Amino acid sequence: MALAENSGLQPIETLSAVKSEQIKEKKPCCGIDCNDVGTHDMCEQNVFETQIGKQQHMLAATQVVKMILKIDVISPADY
Repeated sequence: MALAENSGLQPIETLSAVKSEQIKEKKPCCGIDCNDVGTHDMCEQNVFETQIGKQQHMLAATQVVKMILKIDVISPADY
């Protein structure tokens, strides 16, 4: 949704169109065409997200959450 919105597209309409195309054509590779090249097939456009990349994102997000949870006191008088 954020990708469609940041690309200047209508987020809800774009997301529903992509989801319906994925179901209708039984292609999980359908995605949002930000560059307007005419195809929504991300495999044809050579757009891939690897499993290692997803794992690294999850690891980084987990580390950020752990750091935030370590903050136990925020005192407004310190500002």
